[in-house]
Amino acid sequence: MDPVLRATAIYISLFLVFRIAGRRSLPEITPFDFVLLLIIGESTQQALLGEDFSMTNALLTIMTLLFIDVMLSVAKTYWPGIGRLLDGVPTVIVADGKPLHREMRKARLSIDDVLHSARQTQGIDRLEEIKYAVVETSGGISIVPRKG
Repeated sequence: MDPVLRATAIYISLFLVFRIAGRRSLPEITPFDFVLLLIIGESTQQALLGEDFSMTNALLTIMTLLFIDVMLSVAKTYWPGIGRLLDGVPTVIVADGKPLHREMRKARLSIDDVLHSARQTQGIDRLEEIKYAVVETSGGISIVPRKG
C-alpha cells in the first residue's frame, strides 16, 4: 500500500506545483525549463520508490499514477467543473489591440511574448492589429487578428 500512497501524494504535489508555476506549452519551454523537468523527474523517482527498487514496486507506482490520471480524465468528461479546476480556463490577455496588464502578469507573459506568437502564427507585427490574444489551457497563445 505504501507505493500507492506515495504515488498519490506525488501526483497531487506535482499537480499543485505545476498549477502554481503556470502554463507553458512544450514547444515554448526553454532549455533550462527542460533541464528543470529532468531534475524534477529524478527527484520524483526517488520519492516515489523510496528504498524499494523492485520491479513490483515500480510497476505498482506507475499503474497508480496512470490510474489517477485516467480517472481524472474520465471525471472531466462527466463534470466540466473538474476540467476547469484541473486544466484552468483560457485567459484573454489582449483585447482590441490593448494589453490587459493584470491578466498578462498573472500568466507571466510580456507584450514581446504576444507579438512573438502573433508574428509566428498570423504574420502580425503590431499590437494594434490584434483583436484578441488568448492564453489557452495548453499554454499556447492564440491570436485573433482584426478584420481589414
